Amino acid sequence: MRVSLFITCFNDTLFPETGRAAVAVLERLGHQVEFPPAQTCCGQMHNNSGYQREALALVRRFVAVFRDAEAVVIPSTSCTMTVRTQYLHLAGMAGDQRLLDECAALAGRVYEFSEFLTRRLGVADVGAYYPHRVTYHASCNSLRGLHLGDGPERLLRAVTGLEYVELPGIEGCCGFGGTFAVKNADVSTAMLADKVRAVLETGAEICTAGDNSCLMHIGGGLSRGRTGVRTVHIAEILAATEAVP
Repeated sequence: MRVSLFITCFNDTLFPETGRAAVAVLERLGHQVEFPPAQTCCGQMHNNSGYQREALALVRRFVAVFRDAEAVVIPSTSCTMTVRTQYLHLAGMAGDQRLLDECAALAGRVYEFSEFLTRRLGVADVGAYYPHRVTYHASCNSLRGLHLGDGPERLLRAVTGLEYVELPGIEGCCGFGGTFAVKNADVSTAMLADKVRAVLETGAEICTAGDNSCLMHIGGGLSRGRTGVRTVHIAEILAATEAVP
């Protein structure tokens, strides 16, 4: 299959290793991965901050870049939600029927990374090796938007050497929420403290998730507390092998 990879601006700027890991997994499974160089931000930040009309230019650009893609894979739950659902709202708000039709047609071919593996490809074991005790944080978008279910957990449990441990209160938000963490810092910090305590209760070495924004927030709390627990995107875990740890 020809897979078009959308690397979010967050990953491109701060966590480029996530994109490389996603490519490694997809190519290991025999798929052709392309990276359209004209891609930019999906517009999530603008839309979530109330700048919906300004986000429309990014919606149009995304649709133009990925219009002919067989499948678009995004290693971010929040950006996947933006493209799949918010684009329809934005196009409708603009009264642009052609854009609305194009967004609707594209939405069915847009997948979050783990979702693409489990639901589109129907695989769980991707040949990974990761000898660590790992817990998984389910982002709000993965739980209540994309409804990923146990897909990420099945991928992790199939990794050779990995000891999976469930996260207490997995349904709880980590407190990041993009600009929410800035505008509501005290509430965000309290939510983060609850999430960090839950991670530490598991005794895990690694906390993983499908969104680096959550992991940056959780990782900051774990680092400031000098806990020794690291955060790693699920794509990086699945990319690891005995040959390439």
